Amino acid sequence: MRRLKLTIAYDGADFAGFQSQQNQRTIQGELEKALKKVTGETIIVYGAGRTDAGVHARGQVVHLTTNTRIPTEKWVWVFNHMLPRDLAVIHAEEVSDGFHARYDACWKRYRYEIDTHAIPDVFTGRYRTRIKGELNQLVMREAAQHLLGTHDFTALSSAKSAIKNRVRTLYQCDVESMTAGISITTAGNGFLYNMVRIIAGLLVQVGKGSLLPEQVPEIIASRDRGRIGKTLPPEGLTLMEVSYQPWEKSLHP
Repeated sequence: MRRLKLTIAYDGADFAGFQSQQNQRTIQGELEKALKKVTGETIIVYGAGRTDAGVHARGQVVHLTTNTRIPTEKWVWVFNHMLPRDLAVIHAEEVSDGFHARYDACWKRYRYEIDTHAIPDVFTGRYRTRIKGELNQLVMREAAQHLLGTHDFTALSSAKSAIKNRVRTLYQCDVESMTAGISITTAGNGFLYNMVRIIAGLLVQVGKGSLLPEQVPEIIASRDRGRIGKTLPPEGLTLMEVSYQPWEKSLHP
């Protein structure tokens, strides 16, 4: 038996999320279908995280166990011949039997992209959320700094989440200009359900002037999801990277 670690990328617009669902097109489902064709085995794929419907990835990580003798260096080529055009394996490596894509992850980085141009860009609409009106990036950056560190992020997670421990550490929260828009990049040791999209929504409210940067610590301390507006849509969100090295030892901006 061999355990393989795959780094994958996908356009999530036409998927019902990562996790397999009956009668739905999913990332896990397509990977396992391709594995069956390649190896003849029924193989379960385990992901570093379960992205929602419409969310994209450039650096999602999965692991699997197989008996196949296909050389590791040929996996990318073989696999991609079996996958649809909106899903690709970009790296493959053999790992120890104890490796787990989810439980061994030290941190993840996400990017949320927003189109603020007066005329929507039809070529990026699948990957950006359009928000009309100017956003003050200066105050958004100020607010983002209040999110860094270890906090109980209950106020910034979905009320539907059943997880009791909502303490997470955010290492990075950057607001940057991009062509006809803004990107919000966050990295942390873990993210609660909808947390990144809620953080992006909070920063947009600050950028629009409906919240002040100095209100952010109070909102976090309140643990009240009702203090913030709606969760932003999924199309602007991309999982950029999953790292298996501690933040302090990683090569990062």
